Amino acid sequence: MDLQIALILGQDGVVNGAVYGLIALALVLVFSVTRVIFIPQGEFVAFGALSMAMMQAGKVPATLWLLIALAIITLVVEAWRHQRGQAVDWASTAIWALAMPALASALVWLAKPEALLLQAAAVLALIVPLGPLLYRLVYRPLAHATVLILLIVSVALHGVLVGLGLLFFGAEGFRTPAFSDARFDLGGIPVSGQSLVVIAMAAVLVVAMFVFFERSIVGKALRATAMNRVGARLMGIPTELSGDLSFALAALIGAVSGLLIAPLTTVYYDTGFLIGLKGFVAAIVGGLGSYPLALAGAVLVGQLEAFSSFWASAFKEVLVFTLIIPVLWWRSLNSRHVEDEE
Repeated sequence: MDLQIALILGQDGVVNGAVYGLIALALVLVFSVTRVIFIPQGEFVAFGALSMAMMQAGKVPATLWLLIALAIITLVVEAWRHQRGQAVDWASTAIWALAMPALASALVWLAKPEALLLQAAAVLALIVPLGPLLYRLVYRPLAHATVLILLIVSVALHGVLVGLGLLFFGAEGFRTPAFSDARFDLGGIPVSGQSLVVIAMAAVLVVAMFVFFERSIVGKALRATAMNRVGARLMGIPTELSGDLSFALAALIGAVSGLLIAPLTTVYYDTGFLIGLKGFVAAIVGGLGSYPLALAGAVLVGQLEAFSSFWASAFKEVLVFTLIIPVLWWRSLNSRHVEDEE
């Protein structure tokens, strides 16, 4: 290996690490607020990329029917809760179960945009509401369950979404057009415009999340919920709405990640699983609680994957996932063991 090859592999590692970093941030956010280890995060990535591919082919993405079905079920469940005398926030329900599906239907079914950016906006309108709707139907009834039970439910939901992905999109893989066709030569190293778009969008999302959590009232409410759910509820913060918002942000990050990687690699219905697992490894490096450490872990995972593909391509996945063992061992030695109920 010479310096030029090392620099090319390093560039690939940075691009991959940027995507894994976004997934890791979403996982840390959801776990901090809801205690859910959200295994299906990768499905948002695959659904976003494949929905974009279907729009490029002039078809209506099947995820639209999934969104409409979840919205109808959510409305029925909320009406049932209201009938039983439970408090229902109809304003947020109207946003996630009526306004967003109506917007997605108008963009995808009626407008049928042909411009790349408009199609990307339509995909975001399709995928983002799936997060809050899944939270309301699957996780909110189990809000007081243990982390282990929530993890088991996440694994089951992952299986359901992968099956739906196969039903919606088939076993064939797809790619989408790049957002930038530019080509650069930096010191003899070829750099694609799409790679720069991935890194730039990841940086923008990281900065936006930092500003959101540090400067906005809603972001501070989410941080308070993550630190002390009971205390946040006593201070008047609606923790159920915090779950809606955290899942919406996770779906947004997943959809953006899918749009970014689809021009770089062929995406299949189950591609999101491996991407989500690598993001999970990065999140574990950060202890599922630190955003900067999760980003650092994502860069480490991306670099390890890139250089492993050169030295031992047949074992690159094994080497990446083996990284979690020393990290967990180190954290086990340096943490106080408590029961989940504590």
